[in-house]
Amino acid sequence: MITIRHKLFMARYLFGILSVLMLFCFSNTWAQTGPVKGTVKDAQGRPLPGVTVQIKGANKSTSTSINGKFSIDAAKGSILQFRFIGYQSTEITVSDGNPINVTLTENQKTLNDVVVIGYGTSSKKTLSSAITTVKPEDLNKGAIADIGQLLQGKVAGLNITASGDPNQPAAVILRGASTVNSPGAPFYVIDGIPGADITAVAPADIQSIDVLKDAAATAIYGNRAASGVIMVTTKQGKKGQSQVTYSGYVAQEKVASSLDLMNATQLRAYAAANKLTFSPNDDVSPGNINTNWMKAIERSSGFTQNHNLSFSGGDDHTTYSASLNYLDKQGILSASSLQRVIGRVSVDHYTWDDKIKFSLNVSNSASTSNNEPLQNIVLLQAAKHLPISPVYNANGTYFENLNTTGYFNPVAMVDNSQDQTKYNVLMGSFNTQVKLPFNLTYNVNLSYQKTSTLHGEFYSSYFSNYPTSNFYNNPDPGLGIAHTLIGSLFGTDGSALRSDYSNTDKTLETFLSWDKHFGDHRFNAVLGYSYEDNIYGDGFEASSTNFPTDNIGFQNLTLGNPYAISAYRINLGNDLTYGETLLISDFFRLNYNYKEKYLLQGSIRRDGSSVFGDNHHWGTFPSASAAWRITQEDFMKDQTFFSDLKLRASYGVTGNSAGIGAYTAKLVYGISGTYYNNGVQAAAYGPVQGSNPNLQWEKTATTNLGLDFGILKGRLTGTLDVYNKNTTGMLFDYSVSQSLVPGGKIWANGGSINNKGIEFALSATPIVTSNFSWASSFNIAYNKNEITSLSGPYGNSDQTLYSDPEGPGQTGATLQILKVGQPLGEFYSFKYAGKDASGNSLFYTANGGTTTSPTIKTDYFYLGSPQPNILTGWSNTFKYKNFDLGFFFRGTFGNKIFDATRADLSYVAAAATNNILVSAANDKATDTKNSYYSSRYVENGSYVRLDNATFGYTLRNPFKNISSLRLYFTANNVFTVTGYKGIDPEISQGGVSPGIDYNNFYPKTRTLLLGFNVSF
Repeated sequence: MITIRHKLFMARYLFGILSVLMLFCFSNTWAQTGPVKGTVKDAQGRPLPGVTVQIKGANKSTSTSINGKFSIDAAKGSILQFRFIGYQSTEITVSDGNPINVTLTENQKTLNDVVVIGYGTSSKKTLSSAITTVKPEDLNKGAIADIGQLLQGKVAGLNITASGDPNQPAAVILRGASTVNSPGAPFYVIDGIPGADITAVAPADIQSIDVLKDAAATAIYGNRAASGVIMVTTKQGKKGQSQVTYSGYVAQEKVASSLDLMNATQLRAYAAANKLTFSPNDDVSPGNINTNWMKAIERSSGFTQNHNLSFSGGDDHTTYSASLNYLDKQGILSASSLQRVIGRVSVDHYTWDDKIKFSLNVSNSASTSNNEPLQNIVLLQAAKHLPISPVYNANGTYFENLNTTGYFNPVAMVDNSQDQTKYNVLMGSFNTQVKLPFNLTYNVNLSYQKTSTLHGEFYSSYFSNYPTSNFYNNPDPGLGIAHTLIGSLFGTDGSALRSDYSNTDKTLETFLSWDKHFGDHRFNAVLGYSYEDNIYGDGFEASSTNFPTDNIGFQNLTLGNPYAISAYRINLGNDLTYGETLLISDFFRLNYNYKEKYLLQGSIRRDGSSVFGDNHHWGTFPSASAAWRITQEDFMKDQTFFSDLKLRASYGVTGNSAGIGAYTAKLVYGISGTYYNNGVQAAAYGPVQGSNPNLQWEKTATTNLGLDFGILKGRLTGTLDVYNKNTTGMLFDYSVSQSLVPGGKIWANGGSINNKGIEFALSATPIVTSNFSWASSFNIAYNKNEITSLSGPYGNSDQTLYSDPEGPGQTGATLQILKVGQPLGEFYSFKYAGKDASGNSLFYTANGGTTTSPTIKTDYFYLGSPQPNILTGWSNTFKYKNFDLGFFFRGTFGNKIFDATRADLSYVAAAATNNILVSAANDKATDTKNSYYSSRYVENGSYVRLDNATFGYTLRNPFKNISSLRLYFTANNVFTVTGYKGIDPEISQGGVSPGIDYNNFYPKTRTLLLGFNVSF
């Protein structure tokens, strides 16, 4: 195919990710050796840089320059092997004549652009489903530890939001939120291991990422595929190629944007203008103190270092790949950091004339996450603390004013506590592949994954100074989540908590593949079986208090004396933490194509799971797709405009079981009050959750229409997809009368959500010359999200109000609503009407009037959707000789953000005790309701960000034994164009409460990075 051939050539030539892997050049003795020179070109006469030129049978090689030229010392009669990805290998015998001119022929099998799909691979040209492939060179650059952030803006329809927290994974949503039960993240498959933990993969080890979008692509994974599937393939060794590669970088991060809070001078001026007086307990040295409390809890700079060392190679029977990655990333908050070490080994062994292949993959990721203790509380306290107060008293002790309710020194909290999580992921798989007669291939995959979490918290005796009656937590927003008192958890003379839990997943997958040609007809079929045993929450938890000293930490619980504190209760963990689930599946897929012109695919998976009701343990997930490659028709053969033109259509059903555990459908007993027994109030036990034998999967049915095209001989390629995704039978936690359900709580299926959208992606190589090239790619996606039903067997959950920040004077005020006809997370609150003649805030009433005292819920209005309408990304790469320059923009449009942070920090009535934003300066202190949650604080969340820019210089064969050397400089989060007044418009889109800036935003950073790569 002309399209694929040109696309591959330009990708190799423009991006510089060439096949320059060469062997260590060891000294060997050759008879009558001398320099052999020559040039390597393609069939069109264009020079091929980076072609590996090796002396057959010897560890001696070189690679061609940017002009396709090479020089290697070789003896007469030696055989030179020429290898280049995408082209057929060629051998030339050295004679007396020089130079040697070689023409490499394109390898059509390689040019098919292999795409990883469930239980197999496919060429891109014969796909009838919606799949996007992202190669390593196209992933985001920067000090990135999370795979989600690597994909930000790279895949049309993939909505990824991330904060600056090194220990918080990005929220990933594909084609809109599909459920109210869980965040709806895609299902990850790493090297064939289903449900794999993405923290076990180092970014430098990624060979490709394939995002499976429509149900035709994802239905083969059945009940776990409703939110899409992301296939990650790691780098493997290659026959005849040995390589040692080091890549590393150092980076510096600084806060990109901060809250525009008043400084001491501004706050004093506001107080004077509004006749407010500061307490002497806060204003301890009038005119001499100007504290920036946000900077007090932040580092001036956060530093990151990353090092990756990899080895790969092989011979005719065995290939291997091994790597070791080390990451040390400081968070911008003073106590936060992430250290991680990932080791990976992959071995493939071929025997019986390559008819049997044994594959072993083992990786282990060990990370230590130091979290900012009480992070959400610390962020809130730092924002509202008065700048006229110091961090420390004159005698070096921490400044505190406990006369103000809920007012605590954030620096003191951080300095007197610890919060650490050690997370380990051990992942291994063993695969046996046997090629059988009649074009059959049999695979057996055994995989094992164990994740271990060792968590510890310590709070010193300093916390005994804080009153337990007004020390509240500051949780992330969500359905049914409320602020609770936590002061009693700090115990007496210090408290500590320690937990150790692990999850173990064992999977057996066995499948038979058949690939057969009958003339112009080709069939490919997969028939398989899967068995998965998952044990989660295996471990224990304990707490203690009353320690003899504050330097013990959480490692020595036995030194505490909790029994001396009569009111203290040891925390032994949550109920129902431990569970075991089983999943058994059968699956079948059939692909058919006629002359690679008419393409058909059908699949079905039947899943049986122990987590659902006795009447619905099994679910069936079918899919079908078809495609027509129009350019293969006879009437298209004489045209030269289209190099590729393909129409696609698909329909399928997938499921969602996220958030459902071993006991969700069961009758559960727990502590239910007390009863009087022989003079003692004894604990009573009763039902706390009813059973539901009819509980079953959520189901998502997706219809997809697609168009793939290539023009200008493949220099411009694109994809257009239109989809309709409908989720029914959403899993929901119902609260009902105990007369109907024992315990008054039951899980059931009810309601539906619809997502409709359009996705468009374009890739182009506008300029290609011998010294200069420009490659560009662009994607844009539109999605409309709508709740279509909230009714279920236990009532109608319509008009469910949730997300309660509990701002000052607003008890019970909520921000969001679940409502039929509205998107998930629709903002629902008061509508701001300006000021009255006295300067007091006015709000519209439900009957169209205005009032200064609106009523919660009664006077609420729909205020906008947090769901973005449009997501876009645009990347460009320019290359001139050995220099390259790349930059990447991404943007989000059409969504709203509820800036609850700005609302709470605009409470001018308390400006004498809590700091306020500069934007609140025009509000009078007598306006006690200026911070009411309303349309005043609902803002446009649209933005465009220059996400990264990279400038690099690459040398080919700069020194003996070094095949390539690259030095590059990257800047991340260079600038953002937005009208949003908060810290950053990239607010989390995950879960049921997207788009709320909630007084707990971890600061985004701007990063400068210097990197170095070398290959031997």
